[in-house]
Amino acid sequence: MQIDIQNEVQPHFKNVWLSKKPYNILKGGRNSFKSSVIALKLVYMMIAYIILGKKANVVIIRKVSNTIRDSVFLKIQWALNKFGIAHMFNMTVAPFKITHKLTGSTFYFYGQDDFQKLKSNDINDIIAVWYEEAAEFKNAEEFDQTNITFMRQKQSDAEMVQFFWSYNPPRNPYSWINEWTDSKLGDNNYLVDSSSYLDDELGFITNQILDEINRIKENDYDYYRYLYLGEAVGLGSNIYNMNLFHSIKQLPDDDSIGGLTYSIDAGHQTSATTCLCVGITQKGKVILIDTYYYSPAGREYKKSPQQLAKDIHKFIERTSLEYPNATIIKRTIDSAEGGLRNQYYNDFKIKLHGVNKAMKKETMIDYMQDLLAQGRVFILQKESNQIVISQHRQYRWDEKTIETDNPKVIKEEDHTCDAFQYMAIDNRRLLGLKR
Repeated sequence: MQIDIQNEVQPHFKNVWLSKKPYNILKGGRNSFKSSVIALKLVYMMIAYIILGKKANVVIIRKVSNTIRDSVFLKIQWALNKFGIAHMFNMTVAPFKITHKLTGSTFYFYGQDDFQKLKSNDINDIIAVWYEEAAEFKNAEEFDQTNITFMRQKQSDAEMVQFFWSYNPPRNPYSWINEWTDSKLGDNNYLVDSSSYLDDELGFITNQILDEINRIKENDYDYYRYLYLGEAVGLGSNIYNMNLFHSIKQLPDDDSIGGLTYSIDAGHQTSATTCLCVGITQKGKVILIDTYYYSPAGREYKKSPQQLAKDIHKFIERTSLEYPNATIIKRTIDSAEGGLRNQYYNDFKIKLHGVNKAMKKETMIDYMQDLLAQGRVFILQKESNQIVISQHRQYRWDEKTIETDNPKVIKEEDHTCDAFQYMAIDNRRLLGLKR
């Protein structure tokens, strides 16, 4: 168990490492290492009990359980390896647990979406609780619902159950979590820490990462402040910087299309239906190749789901034939859209992949803004794509809702905007987009 903590924990986080306060809120931009210091501290806290042969448990919670495996579960394994004791633990994924072989001390992982299981489980011997990506929770009441339960199950030798929150601040200063954290400033029971990648004194951030940060800083300074400095920069009125949609007359000669992804926003009788054909190049560029767009406005006879399904299938067949060496990666549609999805499957025996629209609109837009800020979005100059440029130029927040926790976009002529967001969300892993 040899580890030099001063080589693993940024000096900025000394106050967190030494904190004896019951409540600890760590907010900061991407690559600020806030999650790493919490993971290391939780392992360190457990070790103190293991050495004495005593049992001590830690509870780690994310809003949605299906995000656990690739985030906090791996982060705790990383921390155990740093201390050189990973071999002393058993790790299971059904349920997610990491258990010390001799004492039974355990890291329990839960999603808040399975609250009844979380509430009913008698874990006992709890020394700490960590809410990771705390901004994803609906409100502070979701913490309150579980905190009392965990306090009642405190380890008998522990002075208290220590709580930790970590998150990247939403760009909306009126977001509930920004206001909640601000309300805790000056409260003696709370430690509130703000960090960014600029606090890296140990040289953990590579030149490649710095190059990427500087590219975003140059492309979209406000987005850089929000993403990497952790500043709540505000929403503004216009949602996108249109200068980041790069218009091209032809596809690059040195960067071929490796895959095609199709994204559908369906409207049926009342509003427009669109399907975007987006090419992803070998170098990671995202190029809008072509657009299908049908609006029923002003038409006496509206197209049925069967007609729309046929139109979209013909569009996909035509555009995919133009790029025979490119794989069709996904056909994406709003998960709440049942009629067109079912019709398409009935007609062509191909399932359209539903993208989850349950997340806040702010979050959906963030994926697209991340992609734009990296300078990777291009639009092929052709008549069919002009509707995409026009709608994104008009896309804006409803000013009456900006200074609220739940800002809304103006829902007029936004179909291609929604479709582009679905594409970014459904292909986020392939595109390297993180949230």
